[in-house]
Amino acid sequence: MTGTPASPTAPAAFTTDDYRARMARAVRAADAAGLAGLLVAPGPDLSWLTGYKPTADTERLTLLVLAAGRDPVLVVPTLEAGDAAHAPGAPALTLRDWTDGQDPYAATAPLLDAGGRYAVSDSTWAVHLLGLGRTAPTGVGFTALGEALPMLRAVKDAAELDRMAAAGAAADAAYDEIRNVRFEGRRETDIAADLAGLLRGFGHTQVDFTVVGSGPNGADPHHEAGERVIAAGDTVVLDFGGLVHGYGSDTSRTVHVGEPTAEERRVHDVVREAQERAVRAVRPGAACQDIDRAARETITEAGYGPRFIHRTGHGIGVTTHEPPYMVEGERQQLVPGMCFSVEPGIYLPGRFGVRIEDIVTVTDDGVRRLNTTSREMAVVH
Repeated sequence: MTGTPASPTAPAAFTTDDYRARMARAVRAADAAGLAGLLVAPGPDLSWLTGYKPTADTERLTLLVLAAGRDPVLVVPTLEAGDAAHAPGAPALTLRDWTDGQDPYAATAPLLDAGGRYAVSDSTWAVHLLGLGRTAPTGVGFTALGEALPMLRAVKDAAELDRMAAAGAAADAAYDEIRNVRFEGRRETDIAADLAGLLRGFGHTQVDFTVVGSGPNGADPHHEAGERVIAAGDTVVLDFGGLVHGYGSDTSRTVHVGEPTAEERRVHDVVREAQERAVRAVRPGAACQDIDRAARETITEAGYGPRFIHRTGHGIGVTTHEPPYMVEGERQQLVPGMCFSVEPGIYLPGRFGVRIEDIVTVTDDGVRRLNTTSREMAVVH
């Protein structure tokens, strides 16, 4: 490998005021949706709202309770209360701790209003939801937060967009370097390990996936890198990403070991044109399904419609996959600050696949790509 990896400069940390504003925004959104409030268990929603990330997944109840007219309350096990008190958003919270042997659901029930309907974070354990249902006041109901408020984290502010841009740049740097390594005669897992090392070297604190699909394996969109030895003449799909400063990267490029055939070039050109048309369709007021349609129409016109077997894109932020989704039937309008992937593909079973993916963000007057590496088919050795 060439070059010297350099981590992106760390941005200023989010402040208590940032987390206080997010919680207030969530309460307003809940009220507008006719909800009494939100119940948020450990996971991406809790970390986004408060900055608190429990040290381990645990059977002990931890729950943020947000409701209009009440101060935010974090119900937390006593043995973890010290850590919770040091979270960046803690000064905006009231901590209510419970000790082993107590009923945490009974301790939480007084925070809920009779007859209220609460959105519960998607990561909440079923046992906790059942416990709350057993002890909650009469008439309390629950709904999934992801269904009730799917756009809660979708619109990024300026500080979040800076982190998204840094993540995209770090992934781009990794791709620029991986094209210089030898592919032929090495296993997919070897290339995946190289990619993971480059992602970390360029600033990723967490590597979530390194898909390396060579030859026929490239026709499986979520192929796990395996022991197949990459050979001359292989098309290789690379899809990789992780977290930089807590925000996600996710990019795909398709390379070829040696010179591609005319058919391989044609398929790649179709996908590249589909991706370009889909990105051009991004603008405020467009519907999510419009982005999917732009990509799908291009691929269908070229005769490969049945071989495009997934949605065109997904939202991204503190998690790799989150709303909004670029798929037929999704009429959610795009607004500035939304970030999502645009990743059409063509997959020919038993032969090869091609996918090209960039993360984009909606701007006031159009779109900005957060991945800027070449989308031409790169020849590797």
